[in-house]
Amino acid sequence: MRLHKTKQFFFVLIKLSIVVAAFYFIYNKLAYNSELSFSNFISFLSINAIFTIKNTFILLILSSLNWLFEIIKWQTLISTLKKISLKQALKQTLGSLTASLITPNRIGEYGAKAMFYLPKLRKHVMLINLISNLQQMSVTIILGAIGLFAFINTYNLEANYGRLIVTVLIGIITVSLILLGLAQYEIGIKWTPLLKLKVFIKNFPEEKIRIGFSLSLVRYAIFSFQFFYLLQIFQIEISYLDSMMVITTMYLLVSIIPTIFIFDVVIKGSVAVYLFEFLGVNDLVILSVITIMWILNFVLPSLIGSYFVIQFKMPKPQTNS
Repeated sequence: MRLHKTKQFFFVLIKLSIVVAAFYFIYNKLAYNSELSFSNFISFLSINAIFTIKNTFILLILSSLNWLFEIIKWQTLISTLKKISLKQALKQTLGSLTASLITPNRIGEYGAKAMFYLPKLRKHVMLINLISNLQQMSVTIILGAIGLFAFINTYNLEANYGRLIVTVLIGIITVSLILLGLAQYEIGIKWTPLLKLKVFIKNFPEEKIRIGFSLSLVRYAIFSFQFFYLLQIFQIEISYLDSMMVITTMYLLVSIIPTIFIFDVVIKGSVAVYLFEFLGVNDLVILSVITIMWILNFVLPSLIGSYFVIQFKMPKPQTNS
C-alpha cells in the first residue's frame, strides 16, 4: 500500500514538473528574448493597435482551425490502431505538445502520445505519429522547395545554394518514397528497425495516408495565411504570392535546422528577418509577427495542454466482466 502511494506521489510530481518546466520556458522566452524584448513587443503592438476585436477573433479562429485539423488528423490516423473520440484526440494532441515543449524538435511528442496507450500498443503509436509528422514535413518540403527556387530566381542570389537544394531534393525524394509506398518496391532492407518500418507503412491503409496528407496541406494553408494576415494587420503592402514565396522558404529552412523548441521562435525570427529584408519589410514587424504566431499556435495550445497533463492517468487494461 505504501509503495503504491509512493508511486502515485512520484507520478504526480513528474506531471507537475512537466507543467512547471513548460511554464518556465514560455516565460523565459517571452521575458528574455534576445531579439525582441517583451516591453518593446507590447509597446509596438499598442502603437499599431493590432489586437482589435476583429483581428483577435480572426487570429484565434485561424489558430483554432490549425489545431482542430491536427487533432482530426491524429484521430484519423490512430483509428487504424484504436478508435478514439475527438475529445480524446484533443487531450492526446495538446497534452503531448506540452510534454514535448523543451525537447529537441519536439521529439518528446512520440513518447508522450504513446503514454496514453497500453504498453503493447506504444510502438505502433509512435510509428503512426512518425507517419503524421512525415506527412506535415513532406508538405513543408515540397511547398518550401517551390518557394525557395522562386525566391532564388526572383532575387538572383549569387550565394552557393547547391548543398541546400540537394538536401531539399533528397528530402522530397525520401519522404515521397516513404509516403507513397516504399514497401511496394522490392528493395533489400536488412536492418531490422527499418524493415519493421517498411512493413508497417506497407500495411497502413492508403486512404488514411491520403486523408492525413490532405489535412496536413490544409493546416499549412491555414497557418501560412495567418502569417500573411498578420503582415496585412501591420499594414505591410505585399502581395499574397510574394509573401507566400518567402513564408514557404522560411518554413523550409527552419524545418531542417535541429532546435530545442524554446529556441524555435529565435531561429524563425532570424531566418524570417533575413528573407523579408529582400521585400523591404521592417525587422521589428517580422519579429513581432513571429512572436505572435508562436504565442497563438504553440504557447496557448501548450497552456491548454498543461491541464490535460495534470489530469493524465495511465491507461489500464480492460477486464472482461
